[in-house]
Amino acid sequence: MVIGRRGRANFGCLLGLLLLVTVIYFGISVGEPYVRYYRYLDGMKQEARFSARFTDDEIQQRLASLADSLGLPEAAGKVRVRRASNPISISASYYEHVEMPLIARDILFTPQADWSY
Repeated sequence: MVIGRRGRANFGCLLGLLLLVTVIYFGISVGEPYVRYYRYLDGMKQEARFSARFTDDEIQQRLASLADSLGLPEAAGKVRVRRASNPISISASYYEHVEMPLIARDILFTPQADWSY
C-alpha cells in the first residue's frame, strides 16, 4: 500500500535556504570590493619589487592601467611613488561605494607597498 505525501515542504528548510541565499548575495556585494583591493595591492607590491627596472612615471601608468582593468574608481589610478636612496613606497587612496537594502556605505581603501632592494 502506497501512502501519498502532500506536496508541502518543511518550512524550516525553506527558511534556512532563504537565509543562506541572502548571506551569499550580500557577501558577494560587500566582498567584491575587497577582492579588487587585494588584487590591486598585489599589483602594487609587484611593481615595488621590480621598481629598479622602471621609472616613477612608468610605475604610475602601469598601476593606473591595472586600476582601470579591475574596475576601480578613478582615484585609485592616482598613485604616489616615493623613492629614497634604497627603499620605495607606492600608495593610493580611494573610496568604493557599496549598496545594500537600507544601507549605502563608502569604504575607504588605502593600499600601500614598500620595498627595499
